[in-house]
Amino acid sequence: MSQLQSARQSSQNQPEMAALLLGAGFALASLILLPAVAQRIGMGSSLTIALRGALMRAANRF
Repeated sequence: MSQLQSARQSSQNQPEMAALLLGAGFALASLILLPAVAQRIGMGSSLTIALRGALMRAANRF
């Protein structure tokens, strides 16, 4: 019976872990990767800020 409970708990934690990793990935992209790429290609700061905001909103969705 304990194996069944542990299997249920691990299957319930998987969507939470996936959401956490996805949110962390979006946060990493918006705080580190996006500004670096924007500077490299010469994107304007206002467009960079708008893209950062969109990525942070997407991170909060999950």
